[in-house]
Amino acid sequence: MEQKRGIGGKLILGLTMLFFYLPILYIILFSFNGTRSLTHFDGFSLQWYQKMFADRTMMEAVGYTILIAVLSTIISTTFGTLAAIGLSRSKRVLRNVVEQINNLPVLNPEIVTAIGLLMFFSALGVSKGFGTMLLAHIMFCTPYVILSVSPKLRSLDPNLADAALDLGATPFQALIKVIVPQILPGIVSGALIAFTMSFDDFIISYFVTGNGVNNISILVYTMSKRVNPSINALSTLIIVLITAALAVVNIVPIIKERRSKHR
Repeated sequence: MEQKRGIGGKLILGLTMLFFYLPILYIILFSFNGTRSLTHFDGFSLQWYQKMFADRTMMEAVGYTILIAVLSTIISTTFGTLAAIGLSRSKRVLRNVVEQINNLPVLNPEIVTAIGLLMFFSALGVSKGFGTMLLAHIMFCTPYVILSVSPKLRSLDPNLADAALDLGATPFQALIKVIVPQILPGIVSGALIAFTMSFDDFIISYFVTGNGVNNISILVYTMSKRVNPSINALSTLIIVLITAALAVVNIVPIIKERRSKHR
């Protein structure tokens, strides 16, 4: 009976993995297709990669996506970390109120946030473009950083900073050399979430962008009505980069741990 349950569990796990990863494998396969067909594979070819790199609109979208994702990650991680540290030193009532407000952008539907930002920028008379998209991404990424850093701060000894100050460190030195190293895993997790949210965002970006400023999500949406296999090539490159990044993130700690054991 237990053996049958084990086989059934493995079968369900295999089908689930197949459901999640088969579309990704499908994209990778047809990015090397020799024709425009998305259903019939007609020989190996790199033509869609060549056309992708030759397409100025697509390359601009990739550039804007990466630039906005990097900038919004750096800024939101900095602001979110400082805000979390400040909240950890605040009174309980103020901390609870701010934490509840911080949860609003996370729980709020993206379409509501997008419409709100659109109306806000329109009321201020701000022309939509790169700046408005960057501000919007910083706005919805910062709460995720705070949520990632706050648990690490709660687990810290509250007397660490005071001990550093008593030993002669300045407040800035206590922050950089004592607090930040202790909460670094939370900061890294928050930065990765912020980068992923920014890189992947479509709804908010679509509402706050202007003419000539598109990210990958908006570009894919505009091309969804016509077949363009270059999107498969672009998606494949993104998948490869993400897989490489995940491999590095998981392998580097293992290597460091083995080196520390051999010493």
